Amino acid sequence: MHREQHHSSRKMIFLTLWIVVSVILLPLFHSGSVEAAAKGGAVFVIPVDQEIEQGLSRFMERGFAEAAESKAGLILLDINTPGGRVDTAEKLGKLIKDSPIPTVAYIRGEAASAGSYIALSANKIVMEPGSIIGAAALVDGKGQAVTDPKIVAWWKSSMASAAESGGRNPDIARGMVDSQITVAIPELNFNKEKGQIISLTSEEALKLGYADHIASSEQEVIQWMGYSTDDVFYVKQTSAEKAAEILTNPIVQTLLLFIGIAGVVIELLVPGFGVPGILGILGFGLYFFGNYIAGFAGSETWLLFIIGLALLILEMFIPSFGILGILGSVSLVAGVVRAAYDMQHAFISLGIAFVAAVVVVAIIAIVFKDRGIWNRFVLKESLTADQGFSSVVNREILLGQRGVSLTPLRPAGTVLIADERVDVVTNGEFIATDTSIIVSKVEGGRIVVKADTSV
Repeated sequence: MHREQHHSSRKMIFLTLWIVVSVILLPLFHSGSVEAAAKGGAVFVIPVDQEIEQGLSRFMERGFAEAAESKAGLILLDINTPGGRVDTAEKLGKLIKDSPIPTVAYIRGEAASAGSYIALSANKIVMEPGSIIGAAALVDGKGQAVTDPKIVAWWKSSMASAAESGGRNPDIARGMVDSQITVAIPELNFNKEKGQIISLTSEEALKLGYADHIASSEQEVIQWMGYSTDDVFYVKQTSAEKAAEILTNPIVQTLLLFIGIAGVVIELLVPGFGVPGILGILGFGLYFFGNYIAGFAGSETWLLFIIGLALLILEMFIPSFGILGILGSVSLVAGVVRAAYDMQHAFISLGIAFVAAVVVVAIIAIVFKDRGIWNRFVLKESLTADQGFSSVVNREILLGQRGVSLTPLRPAGTVLIADERVDVVTNGEFIATDTSIIVSKVEGGRIVVKADTSV
């Protein structure tokens, strides 16, 4: 009986302690959870659903800056891209890694080529069922594989470094780039052989640690990361950024340069139309506008271009032995090249545009040769006798008129006829001064006289 009472007392003591502890600690746990929720912050969703080109860089930089200003708790990169420029991807990878805000890459569709590098740069990777990551082999603008060992080695090490920083197997990342290496993947009972490039499905990526979770929606990703779906902000491209995305496309830039060069030159050589000049200025304006919005062109590029164009115009009217033309060409090319993202691509685009413009300008100059500016420097009108013009004064009116010699005629000299001094010649005879003469023959500007014997 005594033992039962003792046991019952112990149970009462433990129960009392449990209630006291619960009452004291429950509010603390509750306040801690509230505090954690308060620290969560908003979720910023930034789409990466286009080819990775120059315009995307400026857009993502703006998105990360806005997230930082808003003290966001999470940045979700909504990725669905076939890839693009690896130099742009490397720049964006640094942007993601340097961000103090946690990032999660949500792959919908595919994160191929440069897109896989962007995904690997994030803190977490979540994939939609059926999506893929990998296939990051380098190709040039024509779609041909890049085989330069130095370039391949650089990109391979970049991919491996991005994977390793997230605790992922770097050999798999190398296998996504280099077709000439072999990679053992025992988790999938598969060995990558030479000539193959690794590309992973969502399930394969999850087994290999290249995906941390599989989710069917952005909301599911946000909840899996521990954030609320009530405070989600979607970063969208502005109209200017959408325009810059189109205008910075290499093909579009080449076309704009062609229109600019051809339009301005045609307007200068065949003035009076107005339309080519307007199109030319519009072409150059859109070229610089696109690169300016994308963050590649500064005000100095506009200045170089305007100075170059002015010098070329002056060369047409001020003889400078080509000096103004050379300086203008250098300034114009410098402005165009400095405004571009890549100098090599800028020179290629400028070269193609220039050759095409020369052909078009030549055709226009031939078709409208009568309206060309060169006509201002060529004397085309002729003064004919039919129009009443003559290079020689008509002296036939002097035939048969009489006068007096002012100088000795030996046989040439000067006579006075009707109060006008006239240079004359004789047929060889000598006529002394103050001798009466008569005009016997007029041959153009040659006036023949003889002594007037009738006086």
